[in-house]
Amino acid sequence: FISAEFVGIPQGLRQRIRLRRQKDSSAIFSGIIHKNEYYDATLCNPPFHASAQAAGEGNARKRRNLGTGDGPALNFGGQQHELWCDGGEAAFIRRMIAESTRFARQARWFTSLVSRGENLPVIMRALQEAGAARVEKVQMAQGNKQSRFIAWSFTRAGKTPAAQAR
Repeated sequence: FISAEFVGIPQGLRQRIRLRRQKDSSAIFSGIIHKNEYYDATLCNPPFHASAQAAGEGNARKRRNLGTGDGPALNFGGQQHELWCDGGEAAFIRRMIAESTRFARQARWFTSLVSRGENLPVIMRALQEAGAARVEKVQMAQGNKQSRFIAWSFTRAGKTPAAQAR
């Protein structure tokens, strides 16, 4: 498959990138990270609404705040199902954290955008319960939009998973 994000990448770099489509909607890493593969980082921009209705309401509110009216058009370039999942952002990231424990020796860092700051306490608790060795929270701001991403690792002091296994 071809991803829109892949189109503008220089040819030399494209040859070093492999895109995989997740076919199992209940999985995040299973079926994507294969045996004997190691990654420096995984990146995630999770769905942040808890329902299709909440996604629609959030879009209408954002369009009003931007002064673009209440039209039905989404100010989002992805698919509708990428905007929401049962339980919203916190539930998705908690599921991601739980699944990341099974791939702890195959990725140095797991990362996710966290759009809603009020979700941080439950996410940080999930990371502690999962046994993350290192957790970083990085604040970001663009215009009036405040967000952050979290990064967690099951490895110590920057060692790669392969080096730590020795």
